[in-house]
Amino acid sequence: MTTWTPEDLALLTASESLVLTAGDDGHPGVEIGMVLVRGELYVRAYRGVRSRWYQAAQKHSHGQIRVGAVTRDVLLETRDTRPAYEIDAAYRNKYGQAAGALVASPAAHAATIRIDPAPSARRDCSPG
Repeated sequence: MTTWTPEDLALLTASESLVLTAGDDGHPGVEIGMVLVRGELYVRAYRGVRSRWYQAAQKHSHGQIRVGAVTRDVLLETRDTRPAYEIDAAYRNKYGQAAGALVASPAAHAATIRIDPAPSARRDCSPG
């Protein structure tokens, strides 16, 4: 697993959301809240595993994230996305109790994705 650079971590920490695109099909992606836990990036589909974007992530296992003007190629891990209780706490801390409760449900737990930077030459994508 490739780790995030200090610059990427600072950008992710300062951002409220990211735009996630799964696969290579050119779709515009979905804007979603995200959290960092122990230097790892997580997102959850509060509607569960039937969410279209979660299913696309599970099918393709790769894609891109965009945070502001910065785009990164990523790997999407939908299995073994622990630690659930720390992810719950990070969501509550970042977005408040009500929003945190949405992503702390059993359905959202089942639809957790860890996003890792892709080890590729395209990693240093230019802004925009």
